[in-house]
Amino acid sequence: MSEKPAGTAGRPESRDATAMWQNSPPGSLYDHIRVASFSLGPDGRIDQWSERAAELFGIAARQAVGRDPLEILGPVPDGRRGRAPAAPFLAEGGLDGRAWTGLVPYQRGDRQDGLAEIYVMPSENGRGDRAALCVAVDVRALRGIETDIAASEAVFGQSPLGFFFFGTDLRLLRVNESFAQTFGRPAAWHRGRTPHDFLPRTEADRLTAALRQVLDTGKPVADVQLVGPVPGHNERRRWSVSLYRLHSGSGRPIGVAAIATDVTGRRRAEREAAGVRRNLALLNEAGARIGNSLDLEKTARELLDVAVPQFCDLASVDLYQGLLAGDEAPPGLADGSAELRRVAYSSAVSGAPVAGSGAKPVQVGEVHRYPFHSPCAQALRTAHVQVVPGREGEDGDGLGAVVQSTLAVPMVARDAVLGIAQFSRTKGSEPFGERDTALAVELAARAAVCIDNARLYRREHERALILQRSLLPPGDPEAAGVEIACRYLPGNAATEVGGDWFDVIELPGHRTALVVGDVMGRGLRAAVAMGELRTAVRTLAMLDLEPAEVLSALDEIAHGLGRPGGKQSASRGVRGSVRPADLSEVYLATCVYAVYDPVTRRCTVANAGHLPPVLVEAGEPAMLLEVPPGMPLGVGGEPFEETEIELPDGALLALYTDGLVESRDHPLDEGLHAFREALADPERPLEDVCDHVLSALDTHHGEDDIALLMARLRGLSAGCVGDWTLAPEPRSVARARELAREQLETWELGDLVDTTELLVSELVTNALRYGEGEIRLRLLLDRTLVCEVWDSGHVQPRRRRARDTDEGGRGLQLVGLLSAAWGSRRIPHGKTVWFELGLPDGDSPAPDAVEALLSLY
Repeated sequence: MSEKPAGTAGRPESRDATAMWQNSPPGSLYDHIRVASFSLGPDGRIDQWSERAAELFGIAARQAVGRDPLEILGPVPDGRRGRAPAAPFLAEGGLDGRAWTGLVPYQRGDRQDGLAEIYVMPSENGRGDRAALCVAVDVRALRGIETDIAASEAVFGQSPLGFFFFGTDLRLLRVNESFAQTFGRPAAWHRGRTPHDFLPRTEADRLTAALRQVLDTGKPVADVQLVGPVPGHNERRRWSVSLYRLHSGSGRPIGVAAIATDVTGRRRAEREAAGVRRNLALLNEAGARIGNSLDLEKTARELLDVAVPQFCDLASVDLYQGLLAGDEAPPGLADGSAELRRVAYSSAVSGAPVAGSGAKPVQVGEVHRYPFHSPCAQALRTAHVQVVPGREGEDGDGLGAVVQSTLAVPMVARDAVLGIAQFSRTKGSEPFGERDTALAVELAARAAVCIDNARLYRREHERALILQRSLLPPGDPEAAGVEIACRYLPGNAATEVGGDWFDVIELPGHRTALVVGDVMGRGLRAAVAMGELRTAVRTLAMLDLEPAEVLSALDEIAHGLGRPGGKQSASRGVRGSVRPADLSEVYLATCVYAVYDPVTRRCTVANAGHLPPVLVEAGEPAMLLEVPPGMPLGVGGEPFEETEIELPDGALLALYTDGLVESRDHPLDEGLHAFREALADPERPLEDVCDHVLSALDTHHGEDDIALLMARLRGLSAGCVGDWTLAPEPRSVARARELAREQLETWELGDLVDTTELLVSELVTNALRYGEGEIRLRLLLDRTLVCEVWDSGHVQPRRRRARDTDEGGRGLQLVGLLSAAWGSRRIPHGKTVWFELGLPDGDSPAPDAVEALLSLY
């Protein structure tokens, strides 16, 4: 029906009647089935043939009308030949008054075989004659539509996805069982419903807007997330809905189809996976940021920088006070009531310190205790994490009103509790779960290991510093005729332990040994080797050996340091047999050793692979002393040479290690030139000169230690030296006493006359008795009084204890009792025996010679 009948125009009709007579849009079911029709007259022949019949059977109406339908549809079977027209139809129905349905094969003009299902309905013409109306459908098209409908029903009804269709009025036309189960109501309940009938208002508005958008634009919308309750379930569900517009065969929009999937579990899994990824990222960040320094307090702050606000809103770290004070061992699993100090606190909410349950806020740096029955004390006591729930009005500052819960996590390293970390979340944040607790324990454990390492490092570092500082000379060393200034800078301010050393050694005769050395390597091992070498240098120096002899003996000692028990090699050739595996135990060092005599103003220098000293004389540019370089200590194979030079008063001698002038940023020559330039004004105070050198050169490169020893040489004036030559005869003893008395009176040292006369008499007598050649007597006055007696004999005096019956043998005992120090040394042509007396200062009296003599008997 394409139009309303003409007689109905202008007549009032109901809305339903109007809808009955309106045009049917194209694309209906009949367009797909293609129903054909024809009619049979009373004689059984075709009297009407529709256009659809002509299309279906391929026979025009002029060829069909008036003919038997069996003749035109196909060949007549042998059993039907000669019968009346349309015998099957008329005999089995149609004109006999009964409807008939059957399958009739047909053959189109193009010889294409077909099968039609024909439905014969009895009819009557205007004269009352019996006739028939026939409807024919191609069986193949019909079966295809049936198959499509069955497949659609199977997909719609059996799919695990929720299918539903909305009409153009945005009301549900149909839903499948999966959809009904997803939204918790029967399928029949949903028919004619709108989104507001089964979703919360906000979610329904979102779905309605999406439906209208799809219906208007025709563009699909995917993954619309909807959240709402389901009848019979407490948990809110989440659905993912995808929408697309439906069209008729002619392309006319007829509604919106949708697929709904319950993604509650997937969303939960995604959240859990995101939480795991977040925790892994947090642990990765913790591994990168915590423990970058070996400082306890800084490590605690690094833990909180990672935790706040990524993991919690407030956090604090308390460490045992004894651990911070440097105790040998951490408290371990104590009763939890020991003193703790708050070393770090962080908050993303408030600046108020975190307080324990029932306690007032604790400030950073404050020492406190946790009550025995508190969760924190229990965590410290048991080494297990404790969950502390927040309580309204817990603290006077109101902080307890915003804290939802707190994790009190003991910080455990090497089975010892070092302290406790507290992580708190405020109300409104997600509460701590099992995964959060495990993460908190892992964060605290990582920080605890770093803190324990820092504690151990601090302890060992302090020991190493004590060792090294004990091996370095005092800050203001003093020597006769020499003004000293020195500096020591570690290559790394965090370690302060290395192999560089310097020393100022006072030798007999007011001479001074200046030493600077550098053990290759750094750390405690280098510091220990340095200490051994420095001790060896001092021991060798007190033997009053020549500088080259000192370095030779020191070379043997350095080689023995790398061997078990410190054994020396039998010969130099053994050095070549050291296996490559033993090379790590070979100690190598460089050293420069200089001896300055303030009386002669001569300096003797020997070098063992070290940079040469720098000399600055008044009015002259700084220069490097030409000293044979020699081989480093511990290598050997070549003898050491020494150089002797005469230095004027006021000359500046600088000894240093390579860390001062060597850097990867510039060549060594450039560093040496800069060092000499920095010494251009040596007349300034020596301490200022040291500071200027360190500020002018790049001393903060952190590559090597720096040792700098500077000496301004003054020498002893002629008035401070008494020097006489005595004949090898007995009367020289009296002459020596007389000369000593006169010189001391000149120096106004009358308190020392008696003692000096007695000791000079003993030494000159021994020189006459055991020595050879002329006798030389020398008195030197500086910070102490030194008396030297020289002779040509090579036999060194030996102190022994005389028996009560012996008449002699007590001379050297007497010298030892009355002098501050005494000794002997070899000289190129004999020996020198000397003693030293302290100058009277008014507080301590001079030694009593009579009491000393009586004590010998």
